[in-house]
Amino acid sequence: MKLILIALLSGIIFGVGLDLSEMTDPQKVISFLTLDSHWDPSLAFVMAGGLCVAALAFYFIPKRTKPFFDDVFHLPTNITLDKPLILGAILFGLGWGITGYCPGPAVANLSHGFNLSEPLIVFVSIVAGLLLHKVFFERD
Repeated sequence: MKLILIALLSGIIFGVGLDLSEMTDPQKVISFLTLDSHWDPSLAFVMAGGLCVAALAFYFIPKRTKPFFDDVFHLPTNITLDKPLILGAILFGLGWGITGYCPGPAVANLSHGFNLSEPLIVFVSIVAGLLLHKVFFERD
């Protein structure tokens, strides 16, 4: 239960950060991805801030024997650039570029309570993609 509450609190903090930085606004994201006279570089600063926090975390993670709120670290073991990773990155980028939403802002926009049709369609599409992946690629 404690891990679920910590995950919920982390998600809330992340969502508030996305909202404060206006990264839940798909037009702001599309303005970053469109390199024309209306280009908005602010997303690059948000990404750089996130990269700095992640770099610090990955610097300190190997120095600890276990995480603060779990028994073991859950780090990826696959370091190979394979076809599923590349195709997944391409699909993610295409979806992000077409809609202006990535999963975090899509979920955050569901909490706004107004004009839910667009983020709801994106969220349902993300869930459908996850389920399709499970059906086709995670056969036991």
